[in-house]
Amino acid sequence: MKTVTDEEFFAAVPLFSAFEGVTDAANYRPLPDGWVLALADIVGSTQAIASGRYKDVNMAGASVISAVLNAVGKGDYPFVFGGDGALIALPGSLEQAARDALAAVQIWVEEDLGLMLRVAIVPVADTRAEGLDVRVARYSASPHVTYAMFWGGGTSWAERQMKLGHYAVGRAAAGTRPDLTGLSCRWSPIDAQNGEIVSIIAVPGEGRPGEEFRDLVNGIVAITGEQNRGSHPVPADGPELAFSLHGINREAKATAPAGRRLRQKLIIFLQLAITVVCYRLGIPLGRFDARRYKRDVAGNSDFRKFDDGLKMTVDVDAEHLKRIETLLEAARAKGIARYGLHRQASALMTCFVPTPISRDHMHFIDGASGGYAVAASRMTGKSLSGVAVTP
Repeated sequence: MKTVTDEEFFAAVPLFSAFEGVTDAANYRPLPDGWVLALADIVGSTQAIASGRYKDVNMAGASVISAVLNAVGKGDYPFVFGGDGALIALPGSLEQAARDALAAVQIWVEEDLGLMLRVAIVPVADTRAEGLDVRVARYSASPHVTYAMFWGGGTSWAERQMKLGHYAVGRAAAGTRPDLTGLSCRWSPIDAQNGEIVSIIAVPGEGRPGEEFRDLVNGIVAITGEQNRGSHPVPADGPELAFSLHGINREAKATAPAGRRLRQKLIIFLQLAITVVCYRLGIPLGRFDARRYKRDVAGNSDFRKFDDGLKMTVDVDAEHLKRIETLLEAARAKGIARYGLHRQASALMTCFVPTPISRDHMHFIDGASGGYAVAASRMTGKSLSGVAVTP
């Protein structure tokens, strides 16, 4: 029997392509012993959302994935984007590289975005010592991209420990910068087509991660499946060619030092101009096909995921949303689940594009007016509300 190395582990996890498979325990494999969880989230995201800076919050969360994956050589390691934070699972041999990347991105978020990022490294062994586990599945969002799904309670426990101040990563020196190559937030918000963009979080009630919760998840997925492409918020042929100047400024700030940002912005504008021309004319430029790239953006998007609970940002009409809310409320009343839900007019997309020539670019979806952060606040009974986002 062939031994699977740490570097090969996630690629060896069996693929599933029907999203309902997130509730099938047979699709999950335990992370190897000795692995660690690299985590981060924004402290005080409430104030940032209230001032319309949720796009900055999203970019900070995505920057964690970009920084860590770049630091460890872009290997095939499982991660999940949570809107105002992220988690990446890594072999213990990469712990120091992950620590350095987290410390660097923490300083960058603080100094360049004016936000506070909390970061931690939690050994998987510690979650198992608590009677929990971190199991991972591999969902094929498209033929070109797979996303990790997590189950077992370990990631939720690790996040709680981070918020309590445990497992913190030491601060880097002022001025330290991470490698954020590939991080992009050029797209303008994507308007709802069916009705509203709805961010949903549903997690099992205490001690109830069983059949009833799986039925709830499958019921929600079935309802969203009645609308086009599973209520995907990004059109099948990709988002409209509308780009955000604020987003371009953010991207230049993330990917170039202070003295080279004007040059970086000019490069971005040139890339966008070439993309638009090639798309309008329907002609490829070498190996880059703008129309295919735009379609891949939709296919490669993570609009639904599972991380010890269901998270999805979907485009639904009023009738489908009412049915989803009825299911969620019934599950809450029975103690099967806790949930939070937030409605907004548009979705946000933050991207990790190592190279536009390759088709494995990844696109992280959230609601534009607070998204998962507002949904999570409502799940815990807080009164946080969404506001208009600065695109």
